[in-house]
Order: sequence, then structure tokens, then C-alpha cells
Amino acid sequence: MTNGNVDFQLPTIDLTPFLADPSSPEALAECQKASTALKTFSALSLHDPRVLESHNSVFLDMMEDYFAQPLDAKLKDARPEVGYQVGVTPEKTEVPRCGRDEECLKEVEKMKPENKPLDFDGPDPKWRFFWRIGDPPTKTQFPLLNSPPVIPAAFPQWESTMNGWGTRMHDAMTVLCEMLANGFGLPRHVFTAMAKNGPHLLAPTGSDLSKYGEVGTVLAGFHTDLNFLTIHGKSRFPGLNIWTRAGDKMLAKIPDGCLLVQAGKQMEWLTGGEVKAGFHEVVVVPQTLEAMERQKARNRPLWRISSTLFFHIASDNVLTPLSDFATEESRKKYPEILTGKQVQKELGFISLMKE
Repeated sequence: MTNGNVDFQLPTIDLTPFLADPSSPEALAECQKASTALKTFSALSLHDPRVLESHNSVFLDMMEDYFAQPLDAKLKDARPEVGYQVGVTPEKTEVPRCGRDEECLKEVEKMKPENKPLDFDGPDPKWRFFWRIGDPPTKTQFPLLNSPPVIPAAFPQWESTMNGWGTRMHDAMTVLCEMLANGFGLPRHVFTAMAKNGPHLLAPTGSDLSKYGEVGTVLAGFHTDLNFLTIHGKSRFPGLNIWTRAGDKMLAKIPDGCLLVQAGKQMEWLTGGEVKAGFHEVVVVPQTLEAMERQKARNRPLWRISSTLFFHIASDNVLTPLSDFATEESRKKYPEILTGKQVQKELGFISLMKE
């Protein structure tokens, strides 16, 4: 990762030792490294030996072709009646919540000029597609957050490609959750049990760089994610800025063969603020233009895709600080709330759903 002229690399957590023997000294060291990284940076780089760059490439190719379709073909896949929680979300629909969140605006005010985000008070020009990963709950108070999938007509390989990439991301998250629980001194399966049957969403974004390809264009305004953990494969187009807990702005640069993981609001809730949800934005930077030239040379669509999965706590579970994270102060700041209610409130903030 880079900040101005300063090179910075997020800690890389290797799942290999834990997959081989979760109780080995090497595995336990990675657990501690993972929990420390999230507390310090709200993000980490992740190496899962089961996930190959070729898997990411197949997924990115299909999503580029999907978003490059004519407008009418894509709009058939939109489901506004369920808050766009399945199917496609058109550009200029999602609004970064920071512009309407006093606490967030105060955070921005305190930042040094070089760390401030770009403009975030308008709707994002990115598209998105939501695809459910994993088994839905058999019974839930939040059916709209657990809706059936939308399958685009022109892509016979859609289900297998989405499920293939999404399941790999989900499986990586499941192992990391066990490692983080261990690193935090919690029971190993506490997070995975809470996330079972959660509304996990494979959520690739698509930004049309032939239309929004000028340096300084904001593709996704300054925000945090509402879910538990977010995981991304490597994008073909640089432009993701993330903020460390200390408020330093960094351009994300993921090592080859690695994935990027960021903490979301549900993680912040369960740890009583010990881990903060990580702020980030996606903008067009000079390196984006270089990638556009490479994409043109390959005769591929100029759509910037993020291969993102939102890993969620299940809708009917209660969010409250866990174990040693539960202090008088943290319980006051993070009061008990049903996860589904927390999601609905956040979706209202970003203009996807009425509470």
C-alpha cells in the first residue's frame, strides 16, 4: 500500500498453518497477528492456499461482460422492492452514509488535509450485483434480507461462477473468523456460529471507466461496511483507498495471490469498538489509467470490477459486545440490537431500503 511517497504493507495472514493444525505454534502466531492487524489497521492481507488468481480471473471476466451489457438487459435484474439485496443495483442509487452521519463528518473534520477523502455527498456512479452465498435460515424475522437469487438471462455459467468464487471467499472468511476468535481470546467457533445462515452476499461492483475514467472521479464515496467482515480479490484497476485506525489514508495494493479483508460495523459492535469498521473509498487514480490501457490492449470492457463478498452475522442474532469486550462504556455505545434491524437501519442510511 502507498501513502504519498511512503510504502506501506498491511500484515499478511497465512491460513496455511491453521488449516494444517489449528493448535500448532505457527497457527496460533498467525491468530495473534490477525487480531492485532484488525485492531491496528481495521484491515489485513490474507493468503488462502485454496484460492488461486485464476479463480478470480474467471469471475472478473464474467462480471466485466455482464456490466458491459446494454442498460435494459441489466435493469431486468433489479429488485428495488427488497432494497436491492439481490440482483443488480443501478449506478447513482447507493449514497455514502457519511454525508448524513454526524459522527462520520466529525471524523473527517479531524483529519489532516492529505488524509481527507474526496467528495462523498452525492450518489455513487458504480453498479453492484448482490448474490446470496450459503444456506438461508429456515425461519427468520427478516425475509427481505434473505430473498431468492436473480439469475441474468444471458449467462448460462452464472450460478456456477458466482457460487464458485463466493464459496471460496466464504470458506476463507470462516477460517479467518476462527483465527480471530482465538486471537481475541474468545471460543474458537463464536463468530462462525453467529454467522451461520447469515445473509452473506457476493457483491461485485462495476464502474464504467469509459464514462467515469478521469483522475479524481469518485466511484464509491467514503464509507464503512455495515456487515461483519468484507473480503476482496485483487482488482484489475487500482483505486481503493483505505484508512488505518490512526486516520492515515493509504492506496490499497494487495500482493499477488492474496485477498484484502476489512472490518465492518458488526465486528466493531461485537468487539465493543476494540476493532473499528474500516473507512474506504474507490477513486480513479493515475494507476487506474495505466490499467485501462492494459485492458484496452486485451480488447476487454473498461469496467472496474471488485470481487467482493460481505460476510454477515445472521439476521436473527443479537449484536452486543462479547465477553471481555463488554464494559459499561462499550455496552452503552453499542447497545443490544437484532442484526437484521442494524442492517435495515444502515440500508436506510445509504438509500437502499426504507427502515
